[in-house]
Order: sequence, then C-alpha cells, then structure tokens
Amino acid sequence: MRAAGYAELGAFLRSRRERIRPEDVGLVPGPRRRVPGLRRDEVAQLAGASVDYYNELERGAGSQPSEQMLAALGRALRLTDDEWNHLYHLAERPVPPPGVAASHVQPGMLDLLTRLGSTPAKVITDLHVTLVQNPLAVALLGDQSHFTGKHASFAYRWFMDPASRAVYPEADHDTQSQAFVADLRAGAARRGRKDTEARSMIAELRDSAEFAELWDRHDVAFRRRDRKRINHPELGLFDVSCLNLFSEDGRQRLLWFTPTPGTGTAERLELLAVIGTQKLTAP
Repeated sequence: MRAAGYAELGAFLRSRRERIRPEDVGLVPGPRRRVPGLRRDEVAQLAGASVDYYNELERGAGSQPSEQMLAALGRALRLTDDEWNHLYHLAERPVPPPGVAASHVQPGMLDLLTRLGSTPAKVITDLHVTLVQNPLAVALLGDQSHFTGKHASFAYRWFMDPASRAVYPEADHDTQSQAFVADLRAGAARRGRKDTEARSMIAELRDSAEFAELWDRHDVAFRRRDRKRINHPELGLFDVSCLNLFSEDGRQRLLWFTPTPGTGTAERLELLAVIGTQKLTAP
C-alpha cells in the first residue's frame, strides 16, 4: 500500500469509530469521556488487536492489515455492507465472498449477539461456518475463528474430522449427522444450482460414506430449534435448547443456547460465565 492509502484507511477507521456509542457495542460508558464515540483502546479490544497496532492503523503508519483483521475491525465498528466493502478496497484486499469465516455479519445480527451477554450465542452461515461468537460461546464450544477453507464449516468437519464430534456425546452422533445433512440440503437448494461453494462442499462430503448414505435419502429440514447435549472438558454435560434466528436471505443465522430446566445446566452456565476459558484443573 502507498502512504496515501494508509492515511485514507486511517481516516476512515477514525471516522467510523467516532460515530459509535459504547452502549451500541455492549460497552458500559464511563462517567467522563473526552472523545466522541469509542476510544481507540476499545476498538482494539473489540477487534482482538493490540492498542499499539490499532493506533498505528489510524495514524496511517501501520502495515497492511490482513483479511482477518479487517473482518474483526468491520464487526467492531458495525460497518454496513457498503462500508465493509470500502474498508477492504482501502486496504487493497479482496472482499471475502459470502460464507467464509471473514464474511460480513449483518449489523442487526451482530447487535443482537452483543445483547446476549448471559447466554452462549454465535452467528453462523447456512453452511455452518462460524462468523462470530460471544465470550460464553467460546467458553462452551471453543474458539472457532482459526479454521479456514472448507474446514471452517462445522458440518464439513463433522463428517471429515472425527475429533470434531467430541463436543457431543456419542449416543447423539447419529441424530446430529441426520440433522446436519437435512439442513445442508435445504440450504444448498435455497442457494440454487449455480452456487459453487455449496456444490463443492457437498461433492467433497460425499467421500464420507455416512454423509453419502444420508444425502441419498433426500431428507430436508432447516434446523430451527434443537435440544443438544454438549460436552465441556471441565464442567461436564450441558443440556440446552438451541434456538435459531434467520437473516432475511437465509444465509446467516443467530444461534443461542438456553438451559434445559431440571438438568443443572443453568448452574453450570453461571459457573462457566465466571471461569470463562480458563482451566479448572492444574496443568
């Protein structure tokens, strides 16, 4: 990037930062604030960047940010679709296609996610790629942000990586497999035959004998509400209802998990909120 490009990128980030109120992104506004909108350290915190790195970006003195960092900044600053594309153009990075881990999260979904602080929640695509998780979802399900390519899809990993199934008790695996395949069929049909992303994933998944058998049954059903049992390595079994809110185009959905009464899950969620991702046992 040329120096002028860095300066324009920095000016754009600063302008978007100054228009946002702390309460819009789930932060508690302090009694005295000397700057309009968010502070630089707050944006850095929301984007998972160091304060020094973000300061350099706004000053126009930083290095070219990665696609992952641009995605994190776009979410932290609640950018619209047009602003999201503009951010990538300024950084001279290709705009990520829909469905990948760096995809734009619709602002309304992101706003709802921010407000679900007391329950695990995340936004995924119709191909089960996790776009963003709240802290409780990371603590319950693990950080999904490091997966790339087709492996970013949990449905893909479910059939192609046996280790991914440890999150559910073995007795529930058949039910989950059936639900994944029926949901993928519904999502792929809604995308249409011209969609290469879904077609390519399904073609590879047919290498799994289990997936191929289930796919050939032609069952179809979007996952709107499920009861799940989730294994946590420290706190044991969480029995939850998984609820889904779909975007208008069906490409994204907000998932949140509520405890099943009488299972002890509510108490375990309270403990999970306290300990977060730290280990309960000594190494």
